[in-house]
Amino acid sequence: MTFSNILFEKKNAIAYVTVNRPKVLNALNMATMEELRAAFHDIKNDASVRVVILTGAGEKAFIAGADIGELAQNDAVTAKEYTHRGQSVLNLIENLGKPVIACINGFALGGGCEIAMACTMRLASESAKLGQPEVKLGIIPGYGGTQRLPRLLGKGIAMQLVLTGEMISAQEAHRIGLVNEVVAAAELIPRAEAIAQKIIANAPCISKRCCSGLRAQRKMRRKARQRFCRKGRRNLRDGNFFSANERGFHE
Repeated sequence: MTFSNILFEKKNAIAYVTVNRPKVLNALNMATMEELRAAFHDIKNDASVRVVILTGAGEKAFIAGADIGELAQNDAVTAKEYTHRGQSVLNLIENLGKPVIACINGFALGGGCEIAMACTMRLASESAKLGQPEVKLGIIPGYGGTQRLPRLLGKGIAMQLVLTGEMISAQEAHRIGLVNEVVAAAELIPRAEAIAQKIIANAPCISKRCCSGLRAQRKMRRKARQRFCRKGRRNLRDGNFFSANERGFHE
């Protein structure tokens, strides 16, 4: 498959996946999501790949969220399908059976923060910013943010981030446990590679079982929670909350 929105390469048992839309801060449209799906399916089926490093192109953004222009074209029915397709890509990343290291090199907002949370671990540059600002658009996090945030941070902090839509610094994200480490921008990929090499030194089957074991305690409840997300987005569409708040966001 030829990719137009991502960069994809494999080297030394590591797959490098880079969202490559820097002119729009690596915003996620559905074409990009489908390319991510194809890349991660390839990785899942390639036994030579042991670890994945996921990042964004440029110096400003990891993934700054969904493509607002594309989202605005959805009605209640298509919004449900759009959300379902996005969730399936994040579930693929989360359940890959191989560690995925998110290198957050700038803004990780909305869907970008949700993708980072679907990864096995998160490293952030010193200038990175993270958040779930969907409430400011009149919608809720639709790609699993309402489930993954409380699992990572606890209910109280997750509620605060989702209900206020506030954006936090990399340092604050590290303090509350949203990211594993904060490093200088130039050291972000090298640090991820160093962690990857430590993982690669262990047996592949052990890494896979570790990932599976850590997921098992909440796997059965995830689908029910995600149905709530899809229903929530559809209901908000029916109330025309999105279009009004989208105008306010741009203003």
